[in-house]
Amino acid sequence: QVQLVESGGGLVQPGGSLRLSCAASGSIFSINRMGWYRQAPGKQRELVATITNGGATNYADSVRGRFTISRDNAENTLYLQMNSLKPEDTAVYYCNAYMWPINYWGQGTQVTVSS
Repeated sequence: QVQLVESGGGLVQPGGSLRLSCAASGSIFSINRMGWYRQAPGKQRELVATITNGGATNYADSVRGRFTISRDNAENTLYLQMNSLKPEDTAVYYCNAYMWPINYWGQGTQVTVSS
């Protein structure tokens, strides 16, 4: 079992920045990959970025160059630094941990980009 708790969401103006955090606990030594996903109203949940145990990263085309995913293994925490935010980034952001064959999810944190 893995527990994930996100924090750091909020309201930000276009062009602003936010940093999301995801604190992981439980059987974290068995996690293969962690990532961030988001879901906007009326849309399907989509991948934002992932990072493997080896540090390899993958980004959605829509956020590449603006968002950075990272992890602090000592603190068991996953981060998402979001810069140059756009209104279309507005969504609930979910932390994900993949531990074969199960996906674990956090409760989500709202990010709203609006003037």
